[in-house]
Amino acid sequence: MATQPEAAATPEFSLDLDNFSGPLDLLLSLITRRRLDITEIALAEVTDEFLAYMRRFPDLSRTTEFLVIATTLLDIKASRLLPSAQVDEDDVDYLEARDLLFARLLQYRAFKEAAGELASLASLEERYVPRSVPLDPALASLVPELTITHTPDQLARLAALVLSQRPPRVAVTHLHDPLVAPKTQIPLLVAKLEEAGRVSFLELVADTDKRTVVVARFLALLDLYREGRITFEQSDALGPLIVSLSKPKEAPC
Repeated sequence: MATQPEAAATPEFSLDLDNFSGPLDLLLSLITRRRLDITEIALAEVTDEFLAYMRRFPDLSRTTEFLVIATTLLDIKASRLLPSAQVDEDDVDYLEARDLLFARLLQYRAFKEAAGELASLASLEERYVPRSVPLDPALASLVPELTITHTPDQLARLAALVLSQRPPRVAVTHLHDPLVAPKTQIPLLVAKLEEAGRVSFLELVADTDKRTVVVARFLALLDLYREGRITFEQSDALGPLIVSLSKPKEAPC
């Protein structure tokens, strides 16, 4: 059977300008290394050649890459042509634009090399053909004959039992720890303080081992302190935090 000829690979985009001839990668590399002055490059001609290339070999991903690179080149050229300043090695805007272009060039090359590597692996795998041969007679004779001891009715009952069972439910409680609102902990804390008078923070959270509850109770204590309903005592740094209810203010006579 005759095989179809492989599709020709898309040629690389190259430029043919008055002062440069070669692939776009080389042009970007020369600009980033300051081997070529961007003011001498006619970006309109570069765009025209790319549009002509896209008419012959349309590719949306390459078009997107070119738009990003062309925008960066335009920013660099605009900064170089501004009459307000002579761009030197210490020009921050120019250096940032140049570094951005260099980073995009590296990213472009990385994706390009990765695509080439994947294409070569795919081409290599096309050479492999699965081995399709019957089982060796000597090995086939060693296979025991299949013996079915169940009747059709028994198999039907087993099938009905399996189909009637509900599928197992997978718990998802471990995927999300529900938040605890601090306002819901205020009545509990006030009740504990009214019963005990003065109590440490560790005692206020002794009845729970959930971190979210501990955090919610601490935030609730801060709300109570802001409202002037409780006071804090701590004798030394990192020592136990003692909480007590504030004494009600006496009404003026």
